[in-house]
Amino acid sequence: MSGQEAVAKESRDFLQGDGLKETMKAWRGFSRLNGRSRGIAIEAAAALMVTLVGLRLTGFRRWKAVLVRLAPRKGDRAGEQYAAPIEAARQIARIQEATSRHLNSHASCLENSLALWWLLARRGIPAELRIGARNEAGRFEAHAWVEVGSVILNDSSEAHVHFAPFDGSIVSMETQTH
Repeated sequence: MSGQEAVAKESRDFLQGDGLKETMKAWRGFSRLNGRSRGIAIEAAAALMVTLVGLRLTGFRRWKAVLVRLAPRKGDRAGEQYAAPIEAARQIARIQEATSRHLNSHASCLENSLALWWLLARRGIPAELRIGARNEAGRFEAHAWVEVGSVILNDSSEAHVHFAPFDGSIVSMETQTH
């Protein structure tokens, strides 16, 4: 099958299947968000897309350094103040997760966690990127998640329980230096 035939088939499948219906449902949901939440969703989409590319082009260590530089410094966070930062973080995590799901980007836990960590950092919410590992049936596996305090934001499946986290956080706004 040629490239053009594949694109034509994918378009037919999208229009004839639930693709268009699901896309319209997502757009209606997006339009019902308030302005602040819509802004977070747009920022989440941008953060996820550049993280998808940034990790592939530069690797984890360099991309993490880029995100740290793009997040405001601890003293520069005069922006949003939250009476309940954990609830605000949960709301941002829900928006980021929905955005990731609707982008159909098939983002990994690391990509989603980096994007969420950065969204929280931009709002002055101290979050930690955590990475754990395990040896499952002779295969090395890793998993990433984000915590605020001891609350895990983006891992409702409790998958992190099966991974031994590395000591300390991978990226923490409390320990970041510029």
